[in-house]
Amino acid sequence: MPNNPKPIEAKTKSKSKKKLSERSIGYLLIAPAMILIFVIAIWPVFQSFYYSMFDLRLNNPGKSEAHTSYSVNLHTYLDNYPFLMNSLDEEIGEASGKTKEELEAIQANLEKIDSELKKDGELKDQYDQVDEKLMVMKPVSEDLAVAELDKEVALDLEKTVDETTVQVRELKDELKNPDDVIGLSSSLSDSVITPNFIGLKHYKENLSDGRMWKAISNTTVFTVISVFAELVIGLAIAILINKAFFGRGLVRATILIPWAIPTAVSAFMWKYLYDGQNGIVAKAFESVGLFDRMTDLLTSSNGAMFSVIFADVWKTTPYMALLLLAGLQTIPSSLYEAAAIDGASKWKQFLKITLPLLKSSILVALLFRTLDAFRVFDLIYVLTGGGPANSTETISILAYKVMFAQTNFGEGSALSVIVFICVAIISMIYIKFLGRDLLNDK
Repeated sequence: MPNNPKPIEAKTKSKSKKKLSERSIGYLLIAPAMILIFVIAIWPVFQSFYYSMFDLRLNNPGKSEAHTSYSVNLHTYLDNYPFLMNSLDEEIGEASGKTKEELEAIQANLEKIDSELKKDGELKDQYDQVDEKLMVMKPVSEDLAVAELDKEVALDLEKTVDETTVQVRELKDELKNPDDVIGLSSSLSDSVITPNFIGLKHYKENLSDGRMWKAISNTTVFTVISVFAELVIGLAIAILINKAFFGRGLVRATILIPWAIPTAVSAFMWKYLYDGQNGIVAKAFESVGLFDRMTDLLTSSNGAMFSVIFADVWKTTPYMALLLLAGLQTIPSSLYEAAAIDGASKWKQFLKITLPLLKSSILVALLFRTLDAFRVFDLIYVLTGGGPANSTETISILAYKVMFAQTNFGEGSALSVIVFICVAIISMIYIKFLGRDLLNDK
């Protein structure tokens, strides 16, 4: 009697539906976590990328927000236009000849562009509302103050105001109160808001900027040397405190003290120890011949980089040791006992047992420390501020200086996105080359 394939097919379909159902349930279970990760980690990056496409500068009223269309700030405009016209009336009354004619022409141009603004009925209503509120000293909301303009009208307004500023500056010696007229005309120019969307210009400028590449180079040098030193010293410390001896608990707690100290406090402490006149560590390094003078630690390029790396290794090695110690304690002691019976030396046990079984812990420790070191900010900012001559300026410090010191939020946001891209590349490299076997095992 021939076999009937239908029951087998039905069973296969049933198993497939069951797997699909389990997979759907699995996706539903992790969906809240993925949404949370997106909101907390990914969304700020998208926001930074969005702002990086605009020329945002807090020191420029016309560029303090992202604008994609032409508009006018009626609050600023009406705060200056009436007073400018009154000042021009006074100057015209005092002037004569060619100066008077030029002032009258300036006033006529301003009146013409003001009438152009009032041609739009909706804009005129908004204009009158703002003017009325200013007359009685009432606050003007931002929604009411800013009105969109037709491109041609906005360009005419900007051109007229700029020409007015240039002309009154040229007539400065002929005016009775030149500072009032020049100040009002300059302030009037701030009322015109033009689109500040520039696309990928910030990225193009940064990628061709030697200072940014110098900052990335400094960051890479700091990261590679400090993480390597922390791994070697941290592994040695982890192996030592993993052994049973009297007072092991006290030793473990003591070792963690540098890591427990806040980074800013630690940086201030090392700044005092590195002081070129009274620093104990600076004096010790000079005595052993590491540096010719005590002042070299914080005033020379190589000395400053050595100083920040040394301070970071001192502070963060305990963290690396703690992560590696957790991995060491998962290795069964019976493996070492069996290896010792077979005649394996301590070094061979380390190479054949400890390192292979500690690979996952080393991967996690290296990943965390590399990402943390690449984003270093507070330690170096307090110790050297990125100096001398930008020799210790990292990409994070450069982004901070551009964004907050220069109030250039557009370019600062672009640098923040570049930092994110670098961190993402580092993460992928670790997972691809160091975590391949770990992921395959799972």
